[in-house]
Amino acid sequence: MAIRLPRPLVLVCAFLAALTATQLGPATAHAAAPGPIRGGASQPVYSYADAIRETVWVDTGLDADGDGRTDRVAADIIRPREPAAAGRRIPVIMDASPYYSCCGRGNESQLKTYDAQGRPVGFPLYYDNYFVPRGYAVVLVDLAGTNRSDGCVDVGGPSDVTSAKAVVDWLNGRATGHSARTGGTTVKPAWANGSVGMIGKSWDGTIANGVAATGVDGLRTIVPISAISSWYDYYRSDGAPLYSGSPADLAAVVESPSATPHCTAVQHRLAAGAPPNGDWSRLWQQRDYVADAAKVHASVFVVHGMQDLNVRDINFSQWWAALARSGVDRKIWLSQTGHVDPFDFRRTAWVETLHSWFDHYLLGVDNGIQRGPVADIERAPDQWTQDRSWPAPGTATGTLHLRPATLTTAAGNGTATFTDNPALGEDDWAANAGNGSQEKTVFTTGALTQDLRISGQGSITLSVRSTTSSARLTAVLVDLGPTTIRNYEGAGEGIATLTTRSCWGDSTSGDSACFLDTAADTAPVGYTIFSRGWADLGHYGGLDRTAALTPGRPYSITFDLAGTDHVVPAGHRLALIVAGTDSGLLEPPSTAPSLSIDLGRSSLRLPLVGGISALRQTAAPGRPATLPGLPAGRAGAAFGPENFR
Repeated sequence: MAIRLPRPLVLVCAFLAALTATQLGPATAHAAAPGPIRGGASQPVYSYADAIRETVWVDTGLDADGDGRTDRVAADIIRPREPAAAGRRIPVIMDASPYYSCCGRGNESQLKTYDAQGRPVGFPLYYDNYFVPRGYAVVLVDLAGTNRSDGCVDVGGPSDVTSAKAVVDWLNGRATGHSARTGGTTVKPAWANGSVGMIGKSWDGTIANGVAATGVDGLRTIVPISAISSWYDYYRSDGAPLYSGSPADLAAVVESPSATPHCTAVQHRLAAGAPPNGDWSRLWQQRDYVADAAKVHASVFVVHGMQDLNVRDINFSQWWAALARSGVDRKIWLSQTGHVDPFDFRRTAWVETLHSWFDHYLLGVDNGIQRGPVADIERAPDQWTQDRSWPAPGTATGTLHLRPATLTTAAGNGTATFTDNPALGEDDWAANAGNGSQEKTVFTTGALTQDLRISGQGSITLSVRSTTSSARLTAVLVDLGPTTIRNYEGAGEGIATLTTRSCWGDSTSGDSACFLDTAADTAPVGYTIFSRGWADLGHYGGLDRTAALTPGRPYSITFDLAGTDHVVPAGHRLALIVAGTDSGLLEPPSTAPSLSIDLGRSSLRLPLVGGISALRQTAAPGRPATLPGLPAGRAGAAFGPENFR
C-alpha cells in the first residue's frame, strides 16, 4: 500500500526562511556503547543465531474495541543474548506497522512468522539480521487492531500513534508489558537502555512521524521513508479529493479478522469524519503531525521519492520545513523513484549511512555523520549529488508571471482558457505541450542558456472564472527536453527486481539475510514532470468549508506545489501547465467546467538556486513538438490507498 497527502498551507516562505536553520547537530551519548566500536562503527560481534526472540504485549491505556479491558499491542523482539548476560543495556530499532500479517514488508512482501508455540521466528526486512549482531535490539510492533494486537485501526489517529508510543514508554519504564495477550506475568525491559530509533516505509514511517510529534521521551531518532506527514494530504489536496473512498476502506484492508467484529463503530467514524467535499474536518486535524512539529525532539532522516504518486511529495516538503522552524537535527535523501525503499534503489550506500546514523544517535558514536552533507539528491538514475543544506544553499524565491503561452519575469497580462476533460492527465498534457488543445493551458520559458535548479517547495496563485458551480485545478512543472529517467510509472516505480541475491547480516533457517537485488528501471523521455499541485476552486476561501461557485465570477486561490529538487538543463525549457482534473491522480468535480485565467492576477513562485537572476533564457519561448513520455504510462504502477505499502 502507499500513502499520499496534499497540504492545505502555503509554506514556501517559511520553507526558504528556514534554510539557514540547524539541520544536523551533535548527538548526546545516552549510554555506553553495548559492544566494540572500531573505525567509528559498531561491529557484528554478537550471535544472531543465539539471539533472544520473544513477544511482549504492552498496555496502551485505550479500549478502542470496547471489550472492557485495556488494549494490548504485540511487540516482537529480537535482541543479542550476550549484552544482557554481561549487564549491558542496549538501544532499540523499532518498526511499528499494520502490515505484518496482511500485506507484508519490503520488495518481497515479507510477513512475520512464528513457531508452534507462537514465538517469533521470522522478522521481515534486514534490520534484525544486520543490527542485532552489532548490539541493537529490533522491535517490530503490530499496530492496534492488526495481527496479534488488540484494539482497532484508526488510520494514523490516536489509536495508531498511541499503540506505537506505548512501546516506547514501556522501553523507558513508563508502561506495563505482559508475557501474554491476556493475563500473563509482568515483563520489564531490564535489557534496554531507553534509547529508541523508529524506522519504516509508508504507513510505518508515518507512525514514526506521529510518535515523534508527541514529543515522547526516549525516542532519539526517526527514519520516515515515503511517509505521510498529514493524512489530509494523503486523501485530499487543498480541498480536492485525490481518491474516492475514506480511511475506513484502508482500515478494512489491514484490520485482523478478530478485530473486525468489534471495530465497526470506529470504521463508521472514519468514514463520516472524512467528507468527500474536501473540508478540513476534525478527523484530519487529529492526523496532522505537521501542526505538532515543534514537539519533535528526535532527529529525523527523511527519505522520499520525488516521483512518489502514492504518498505525494508535499508530505516530505511540508514536514521538512516545519522541522526546520523548530531546529530539529535532520538529513534527507531524495530519489527519482516512486514509492520505493532506499534498500531497493541505493542499497550499499543506504545500509552504510543508516548504520552510521543509528550508531551516532542511539549509541553516541562520533562518526562524523552529523557534520557531513545534509542532502543527497538523485540527479539521474544512480547519479547522486550532495548539499550541505536543503533547500540548496543560495536558494531564494523567484516570482514568474504569466502571459499567453509564456512564463516571464515581466508583468503578466491577458487571459487563458481551458475545459476540464477528466479523461486526460498530466502525461497527455506534457506530451502535447506544444499543441493547442482545449483541456489545458501551457506557459513556457524560452530555451535556457544556463542550468536552472529548483530546490524546495513552490506555490501558485491563480485568478479563475468557472462556467459551472464546481471546478478542480491542477498545476504541474515540466522540464521540456530529452533525458533518461527512472520509469516511475512502471510496475517497480523506478526499479527492476533481479533474480540474484545479496546478504546483509546473519541468517538462520527461519530468517534469511539475503534479499533479491534490484537495478534502475529507466526510460528515455522527451519531458519530465517534476512538481505537482492540485486544488478545489470551491475552497478559495480556506479549507474549513467548500463553497458553490458563481459562474462567471472571478476567484483567487493560492496552493502549494510539492517539494522537489530538479535541474532544468541549458537548452531545455521550463513549462507550467494548468488544467482541471488530472486523470488517475485527482477525482473530477460534479460538473464539467470551462475555466478562464486572468493572467495579470496570477503568478508562480519557485525556490530558485541563485534567485530569479538564475533564470536566463532565449527571447522566444518557442513551441515544442509532441514529446515522448514514459512507456508504461499509468498502466504500470498502481497509485492509491489500495497500494499503500
